[in-house]
Amino acid sequence: MADLRSRYLGMELRTPLVASSSPLTGTLDGLRRLEDAGAAAVVLPSLFEEQLEHEALALHGALDAGAGVFAEALDYLPELADGAREAERYLELVAAARGALAIPVIASLNGTTRGGWIESARSIEAAGANAVELNLYQVAADPAHSGAELERRDLELVAALRAELQIPLAVKLSPFFTALAHFARELVAAGAAGLVLFNRFYQPDLDLDTLEVVPRLVLSRSEETRLPLRWIAILRRRISASLGATSGVHEVEDVLKLLLAGADATMLASALLEEGPALLPRLERGLARWLEEREYDSVEQLKGSVSQAASPDPEAFERANYLRTLRAFTSAFRS
Repeated sequence: MADLRSRYLGMELRTPLVASSSPLTGTLDGLRRLEDAGAAAVVLPSLFEEQLEHEALALHGALDAGAGVFAEALDYLPELADGAREAERYLELVAAARGALAIPVIASLNGTTRGGWIESARSIEAAGANAVELNLYQVAADPAHSGAELERRDLELVAALRAELQIPLAVKLSPFFTALAHFARELVAAGAAGLVLFNRFYQPDLDLDTLEVVPRLVLSRSEETRLPLRWIAILRRRISASLGATSGVHEVEDVLKLLLAGADATMLASALLEEGPALLPRLERGLARWLEEREYDSVEQLKGSVSQAASPDPEAFERANYLRTLRAFTSAFRS
């Protein structure tokens, strides 16, 4: 039988199938179900910079509010407002997951600026997380800030967070960088042990009845794997970091293509929300069957074998593919 193990962030995973951040990974019951179904690792939902900063401000305000009431005011801890205990609840989930699961538990932080919130990484590590995923999710909407400035801030944030941690740090990226390959190399130099490609931006919508901006969550589809597939294929063997693939992983074909391109982990969220954890054993069986039918000994043997560095046609991952795609479609349309 083919060996399905894969190394990601220095950790040996039983398979490359990882449950990415979603409501399923936000409860201990959901995490147990995912492990029982075969998830090789789990990524917890993100703890946001805004939540951590709100907690710090709420605590500061509560202490100040009672400081002039009586002489012993500093000897008690006032109750915080609702929503100000997010960090405490998150640490409880990390600790509970680490105690209940045998698979790696990856915590997630979502932030864009350097600040006191990054010190929470130490507490997350102390609670038992095996790794931390930094989700660099932001919309560069201010025309006063250049791309170079925003990238510099991101690199400083990664370096600052790296300084807080002994466990591996992965960085989850959007595809919206002018020179993504260069920025990827800079992130690794700043301390990223892995890159997760890509973030899905949730686009706002307009309600024609209320004339308000409303959120619309649309789950991914398999076609979306093509973007991470291209960049994973380009980055494989060019950076010394693990590569995680996310966005559009639904079928075993998606998993196989991403592994061939060079992914070390294939991460699922939308597919698990649609089909539940029972999807995982089906994907695992399909992966094992495909490897055996083609006489691959292991996932490690498969990984990156069709990356750009290994491809006899490396231009297929670059601009040349654009013209070929248009020509192929035009020919098919005319026929």
